[in-house]
Amino acid sequence: MMTSWTDTELDRIGAADELSIAPMGTDGSAGRPTTIWVIRVGDDLYVRSWHGRAGRWFSRGLRSHQGHIRAGGVDRDVDLTEPDREVRPAVDQAYRDKYGRYGDTYVGPMVGDDAAAATFRLTPR
Repeated sequence: MMTSWTDTELDRIGAADELSIAPMGTDGSAGRPTTIWVIRVGDDLYVRSWHGRAGRWFSRGLRSHQGHIRAGGVDRDVDLTEPDREVRPAVDQAYRDKYGRYGDTYVGPMVGDDAAAATFRLTPR
């Protein structure tokens, strides 16, 4: 069982502009895919909910802590874990660096408190 990303997966997902995430239901059923931004910090991948913890895909992910992602040609089942607060500055900066071209209208909310409180680290299952 693989529990870490390969370098190729990290590079491909990290370079992808968008990621499709489908959190699993508690019954194991796949949820509706949602297109979101994804960032890489070191050997970890993170996603955030624009709508905070109340966002549909995020709240579903909180119940099951499992999902399925597609990005950069990678198609994987993942575990969804909430990271320690200490990673927030690095995750915020990664969002600014990768998506800054979209301007503060879009990036500002993604580095704000609501989205930061709705962050998952993606780990391959």
